[in-house]
Amino acid sequence: MNPLFQVKAIRPELLTLVGSLFLLLACNPVLWGHVEAITPNNASGLMMRVAFGLILLAAFNVVLTLLAFRWVLKPLLTLLLLISAGVAYFMSQYGVLIDPGMLRNAAQTNFTEVRDLLSVNLGLYVLFLGVLPALLVWLTPVRYRRWPRELLSKVLVIGASLAVLAGVALLNYQGLASFFRNHHELRLMVVPSNYVGASLSYLREQVKTSKEPFRQIGTDAVKAPAWASHRHKSLTVLVVGESARADNFGILGYERNTTPKLQAEHGVIAYPNAHSCGTETAVSVPCMFSNLGRANYSATKAYSQEGLLDVLKRAGLNVVWRDNQSGCKGTCDRVNFQDVSNLKDPTLCANSECHDEILLQGLQGFIDNLQEDTVLVLHQMGSHGPEYFKRYPKEFEQFTPVCTSNALNECSRDSIINGYDNTILYTDHVLASLIDVLRSNQGKVDSAMFYLSDHGESLGEYNLFLHGTPYMMAPDQQKHVGMLAWFSDSYQQEFQVNADCLRAEREKPVSQDNLFHSMLGLLQVNTQVYEKGMDMFAGCRG
Repeated sequence: MNPLFQVKAIRPELLTLVGSLFLLLACNPVLWGHVEAITPNNASGLMMRVAFGLILLAAFNVVLTLLAFRWVLKPLLTLLLLISAGVAYFMSQYGVLIDPGMLRNAAQTNFTEVRDLLSVNLGLYVLFLGVLPALLVWLTPVRYRRWPRELLSKVLVIGASLAVLAGVALLNYQGLASFFRNHHELRLMVVPSNYVGASLSYLREQVKTSKEPFRQIGTDAVKAPAWASHRHKSLTVLVVGESARADNFGILGYERNTTPKLQAEHGVIAYPNAHSCGTETAVSVPCMFSNLGRANYSATKAYSQEGLLDVLKRAGLNVVWRDNQSGCKGTCDRVNFQDVSNLKDPTLCANSECHDEILLQGLQGFIDNLQEDTVLVLHQMGSHGPEYFKRYPKEFEQFTPVCTSNALNECSRDSIINGYDNTILYTDHVLASLIDVLRSNQGKVDSAMFYLSDHGESLGEYNLFLHGTPYMMAPDQQKHVGMLAWFSDSYQQEFQVNADCLRAEREKPVSQDNLFHSMLGLLQVNTQVYEKGMDMFAGCRG
């Protein structure tokens, strides 16, 4: 090799220090922007930022020094640089925070959702913050000592780092104590410790779930005697929406008429005060179909027991889950599952995804051949971002101009909202079309529709986009969701539902916690796991 291009060998402790400094400064723009915003713009604030930075640098250096072995350090740094670059991009682009829920959501996504997030900007982040620094790491020779001296050097470096950490903390104890106590969100912003900690928590959760014995619930479930007097078969359609926040539904008071067809439909009941169990599909869907409720929910509990669909099936109802998304997150594992997300319909499907009208394809034939009382769950693609313009056919692009990029922070907020509102306009069309089909068959089938979105969506409020912010920190836009109901005349009669009463009570606070018990009560299923106090329809039946 030409001497001009030779790189002088360095000691591992220098590489860990430089690596720690690079990760802290280059991969944490969101963190430092937030720290600047929450500290005063004076000498005291500057001291706080410096102290905070020194503590993180010392902590990073301790961890990397512990792992700085000959065959470990360079691969570890490479992995950290590449992942940190991607995480830094998504945090900067969408304002997301990294916690176990976000990791769970990422682990359970599909190819279509991943593809929508790929961009040139992501590639540039990975190139300049990941690939090039990692290449430099591999081109830099490292001189390791014999193991006794190497061990001694590690002890000295770690001791010095801990001394810096302790000294800075003691000198700034009161200010730092208040700083950390009042800003719990900081731990979810520090790259790479946020995703490393979230990954370890997620893995522990998976191991714990795998060891948990699976539990049946509602083993006593049976149809109530009232079923014997039903004259027709019934079809109850439960539509699970996606990222549909209540704020943008015209029928719920939004200034734009994004739901003209639903508002024209006779008998639609819209609930203006409905909230979700979580802020991401991987939590909200299993939570809403469980009897745990948000306060008692955990992924381990939800995945280790049966849910609503199992109880309905045990009671004698036919249960079908039809999916145009990334699956049911375990809630439909023991019922009939139909994946329609990648069909080859030339009018509704393209590029490995389908518009939501695909969920209604063949519905009339399904009704014509209905032999059992059935619960049909339709899982929408709905308003899934960031590429909202892909979620609806071109003829539903009523609000313009529309953002056609997944780099939302490069689009005007009006264009983002326009694209999102068009998705709600299309959902309006899908739901109204569903109601029209059900209504046209009410002479032979008792039918009902209940729509509930899994979570809401941020469209730039507080510099946040998409969803998945930890629930306690999430804005209401990610938790306030669309909820609608419609019952055919014959369904109201046979299931003793007073729609006028429901309409009068529609403004009462409800949540996804109510779904489990409300569906059991509505469908006249007798079981000890049913709680009347959680049944949102209970006061308007009979």
